[in-house]
Amino acid sequence: TTSENDRLVLVTNGEFGQQIIPLIHQLRQISSIYINSEDKQWTNDFPKVKGIHVKLDELVLQIREDHKNPRKMEEPVWINMFTTISDSGKSTTGINGQFAFFQVLLDCLLRLKSNENDRNELISYCKKQYEGNQNELNHLHEFQSSYSSDNVLWWYTRESFFYKTLNAALRKENIHMIYLYRSFIIDIQNQLENHQCQCATRVYRSQLMSIDELNYLKNSIGQYVSVNSFLSTSFQKEIATFYLGDTNHRWVGFEKVLFEIDADPKVVITKPFADISQLSDFIDESEVLFMLGSIFRLNSIILDDQNIWIIQMCLCSDDEHDLKQILMDMKNEIGNGETNLCILGKVLRGMGHLDLAKKYYYRCLDGLSQNDPLLLTVYKDLAKIA
Repeated sequence: TTSENDRLVLVTNGEFGQQIIPLIHQLRQISSIYINSEDKQWTNDFPKVKGIHVKLDELVLQIREDHKNPRKMEEPVWINMFTTISDSGKSTTGINGQFAFFQVLLDCLLRLKSNENDRNELISYCKKQYEGNQNELNHLHEFQSSYSSDNVLWWYTRESFFYKTLNAALRKENIHMIYLYRSFIIDIQNQLENHQCQCATRVYRSQLMSIDELNYLKNSIGQYVSVNSFLSTSFQKEIATFYLGDTNHRWVGFEKVLFEIDADPKVVITKPFADISQLSDFIDESEVLFMLGSIFRLNSIILDDQNIWIIQMCLCSDDEHDLKQILMDMKNEIGNGETNLCILGKVLRGMGHLDLAKKYYYRCLDGLSQNDPLLLTVYKDLAKIA
């Protein structure tokens, strides 16, 4: 099955393309289209058509070139909103609850000690996921034999299973996969801290955004967004806008947007951001990467003379006035220091993920001795689920 958050590349011949493309072109999931055909005229009204070739090998070559860096496709920024505004009398509890849940979940996972069993489970999952894909299985073998915390950003920026499965987990909010990936997320965080930008900077990120999403953001000026993935940006505005394509093309149901982000390392302590160009698989991209869960304030949205919506945001600290109390409450919920599976279960139970909470409670029990004082707490929490 395909969720609305997934992105698909369609490859088709000309005859079938003329039938199917008018029906699916507007779908958000369709990222780009390639056609094996001689006839180009009928495609002028479909800007998602990126290439038309008679020779199949030329078509494959263009697809490989266009998508050699998957993070530069029309991949959206996944956000949660924290708002102090009530819409038409509606409570903001649901919106802010989701925002808070992701922040507290991330905080809990990054303080939860990893172990070899979790890594082995992740590798086994990836091997099963890519069964029959020899290229990715080779990557997996290389990963097992050569991975170190120092080269985590090279692995993250490389086109391989690592980036694909991690980002899919974040995009789909697959909590168990994020749990299995936590040690690598910590490695990324440490590398970003080690190479933290030392001065205030402005960076850019482009994407296509649905009209509904854009209108929602327009009505949320002055509010806060939490980015539920690692945010890839560029120092160079020209690089970011290049990925939006021809300015004359109009995308049905979508608008071109350019995030303009100001970030000051003196303001933000807990969520690092760094120029990773020299650590990346794409050293010429001038890339700045923001930590998973970074919080931004939405300052303004304007339409420029190129018909691109400029969304201006700035990186916020945990002590930002409107956020301070909710973040303090979250930290009090899980305490300080190292967390454990019992605490993770409690966080999930509090957000209504009862089956998943039960799974981690039982996993916690498997690792406890018969006289461990934590046993009583786990059984009490399990009783609250039953």
